[in-house]
Amino acid sequence: MNKRLLFLLPLISAGSLFAQIITKNPSETVAATKTLKKEIGTLNFIAMGDWGRNGADHQKQVAKQMGITAADVKAQFIISTGDNFYPSGVISERDPLFKYSFEDIYTDFSLQWDWYVILGNHDYKSNPDAQVEYSKISRRWKMPARYFSKKFPINGDLNNQVLIAFIDTNPLIPEFYKNAEYGPNVKGQDTTAQKKWLEKTLAEKDPSIKWKIVVGHHPMFTGGSRTEGYDTKAIRNSLKPLLDRNGVDVYLTGHEHSLQYIKPEGKTHHFISGAASEKTPVKLIPDAQMVASEYGFMLFSVSNNSLNVQVINDEGYVIYQTAIKK
Repeated sequence: MNKRLLFLLPLISAGSLFAQIITKNPSETVAATKTLKKEIGTLNFIAMGDWGRNGADHQKQVAKQMGITAADVKAQFIISTGDNFYPSGVISERDPLFKYSFEDIYTDFSLQWDWYVILGNHDYKSNPDAQVEYSKISRRWKMPARYFSKKFPINGDLNNQVLIAFIDTNPLIPEFYKNAEYGPNVKGQDTTAQKKWLEKTLAEKDPSIKWKIVVGHHPMFTGGSRTEGYDTKAIRNSLKPLLDRNGVDVYLTGHEHSLQYIKPEGKTHHFISGAASEKTPVKLIPDAQMVASEYGFMLFSVSNNSLNVQVINDEGYVIYQTAIKK
């Protein structure tokens, strides 16, 4: 395996001194730059996850760079991959954490557009449905149910769209049903109904759908600490055949507090964006193209025949980029 550990010398500072970025192919390494790659006519959105810490552990720094990036490319929306409120979710739609961890942190005007949000395991420790209910209070918070889907036109063209299915992976993990914290909120969920809904959603024959993306909290593959974790294996066993069967282009997750791009056998590209507050160590597993122990987020730019992903850290540097072609 061709493996290279990259120390981005221009980024050396108190915040990035111990940054760990590993790529499979050194040719895909990008020089430290704050200049985004931009194309005309793309659907642009930011993907971030694992963030709600009242601004602590670089949450504010990442939020600032998200605002700068969103303004630069005129991002149409933001996706949260879950674990929205640490340590134990929220208890109601009036919980103060909505203010302290969300409204007071993501204040830039460029971040006032729609946020499409899913639930992580920490969100299951209190009242998951409180986050659904918050959609009725906040204009930008979009979680109409624990799982849902939406089509997004590319450059406003309804004949060319991106289908995104936002799912709830928590009930798909058998071990959660015996867990004292997660158990009460997963036991009432109908996993068969969700998977039938997902199958039907992804199997839609609408010719306008150019890309299919599924957003879930738990990854199927990871170069983080959960490579052989029970949750990783459970999601892989439960969902991979379904995604393969329906030609899903991207499975986007969080849960691991890092930034990763993994391409196993098959059509689906796997991206992990769970470093919007807190970062943890990474390693290069066989199918990983890039793993980074960095605070940050991802920028997706989608055209009819290309899906570009730029990985951006808390100092605004593009540390990796890749393009998927149709």
